[in-house]
Amino acid sequence: MSDLPFTLDQLRILKAIAVEGSFKRAADSLYVSQPAVSLQVQNLEKQLDVPLFDRGGRRAQLTEAGHLLLQYGEKILSLCQETCRAIEDLQNLQGGTLIVGASQTTGTYLLPRMIGAFRDKYPDVAVQLHVHSTRRTCWSVSNGQIDLAIIGGEVPTELQETLEISSYAEDELALILAPSHPLAAQSRIQKEDLYELQFIALDSQSTIRKVIDQVLTRCGIETNRLKVEMELNSIEAIKNAVQANLGAAFVSISAIEKELQINLLHRSHIEGVSIRRTLSVILNPNRYRSKAAEAFRTEILPAFTNEGKVGLTPPTEIGVDLNATPGSEEESSVSLD
Repeated sequence: MSDLPFTLDQLRILKAIAVEGSFKRAADSLYVSQPAVSLQVQNLEKQLDVPLFDRGGRRAQLTEAGHLLLQYGEKILSLCQETCRAIEDLQNLQGGTLIVGASQTTGTYLLPRMIGAFRDKYPDVAVQLHVHSTRRTCWSVSNGQIDLAIIGGEVPTELQETLEISSYAEDELALILAPSHPLAAQSRIQKEDLYELQFIALDSQSTIRKVIDQVLTRCGIETNRLKVEMELNSIEAIKNAVQANLGAAFVSISAIEKELQINLLHRSHIEGVSIRRTLSVILNPNRYRSKAAEAFRTEILPAFTNEGKVGLTPPTEIGVDLNATPGSEEESSVSLD
C-alpha cells in the first residue's frame, strides 16, 4: 500500500464520533458541519473498503473494523501530539503545553493552587488540567494524554507495572460540623458521640466512603450504627449542607481550608482516630517527559509539602494496627491509596 488510506483529520473525526455517540455531536465538538463529518466518514470507508459504523440504531456504533481503526488511531494521534510537544519543548519553557491530571477532590482543591504557582514562574507555558476519576486519569497518563497526575485513589492493577508511582503527601480527612453545632464547643469528641450525629456522605459506592467505613470499623466504631441521613454527589454540596447544620461529614482538609479560616465550618477531632490518605504522583516512564512537566514535578510539588500548604505533609509509613484494642487512646490511621 503506497499511500495511507486515512488522514489525521479522519482519525480525529472517528474518535470524536466514538466519544460523542453521534455524527452531529461530533461535528459540534470539532466545530465543523455535520455533512462534512459524514462525507469524511464515507470517504474513509470507501478508502478502507469496510464499514466503520452500524447505522441501524440511534447511537453511532462502531463495527469491529471501526473499533480496530479507533484503537490504532488513538495511538497515532497521541504520538502526533507527543511529537508536537517535544518540538515545542525546544523553546526551553518559553512556550509549549503542560497537561496535568488529577482525581476529583485533588483536582478541585489542590491542583489549581499548584498550577497558579507554576504559571507565576513560567507564564509562557500553557497549562491544561484534566479532572476525572482515578482510573480514567491513570489510563490517560498511560496513553500519553497527560504528562503527570496526582491521585488519591488506587492505580488499576493492570497499570501498576506500566506507570511510575511515587508517594507524594498525606492528606487528612477531617470530621466537620457547623460552628453552631453543640459538639463544636468541645476540643475533642468521643467515639460514642458519632452515633448521635446525622451524617452527610458521598455515594456509598465511592472509594473514600468505603475506606472511611473501613478505618472507623478498625477503630472499634460500629459503622452500621452511624446515621447517614443524606447522600450527595459532590464535596461542595456536602460542605454547604454541613454549613446549614444539616449534619456532619468527613472531607479532605484541602477542601475546607478557607471555610475553617473564616469559621464557616468547624473541624472536630475524634479521640483516638486519625484518617489519612496518601496522594501519589504518577508518570509514564516510557513517554517523552517535557521540561515543563519536569519543572512542575521538581519545583512546584515539593513546595506544597515543604511549606505546609493546604494541610499536606510529606508521606510517612502509615497503617492500621489490627491488634490495637478498640477504644484505646492510641491513634489509628489508614492510607486511602
